[in-house]
Amino acid sequence: MQRVMIVGQPGAGKSTIARQIGEITGLPVVHIDQIHWQPGWVERDRAEKTRLCQEVHARDQWIFEGGHSATWAERLERADTFIWIDLPLGLRYRRVFWRMLRHWGQSRPDLPEDCPEQFSFEFYRWIWDTRHSGRRGVQRCLDKADEGTRSYHLQSPAAVAQFLEHLAAEHGTEVPARR
Repeated sequence: MQRVMIVGQPGAGKSTIARQIGEITGLPVVHIDQIHWQPGWVERDRAEKTRLCQEVHARDQWIFEGGHSATWAERLERADTFIWIDLPLGLRYRRVFWRMLRHWGQSRPDLPEDCPEQFSFEFYRWIWDTRHSGRRGVQRCLDKADEGTRSYHLQSPAAVAQFLEHLAAEHGTEVPARR
């Protein structure tokens, strides 16, 4: 495990599992939100996001969590491990809500500075609007994975926990706590 691609819809736990895998393996973690956003919730333009993603893909080691699906084919080609966290919509909504409350007025660890957590009706609407298309996009990506790529489709918090326990056992360590 040297290059890990983690995908899933908002609230699935991509950032959390990426940090935990990073702590277990020592691999560097990259969050797409740090590429997507600049301080002050300013979105980077598409070409700049693509360039920054390609820089990450070129590295020898990474755990890269999140979207910018325009670069998924290249990311998947470089990845040796593909993880799709595919949790139910209701659970994801609750997680996004609790994340908002927990980090209210502060930037989360997976965001650039000066991106304070806030309520966004538009974001909740986007989660709803993309609930089917997002899953189809990830499924298409997974279907294109090389047979040498280790692929995991984790569909419950228990499956995520079991994956982490197995990985930690392989590395002779404990599963890091969720933060």
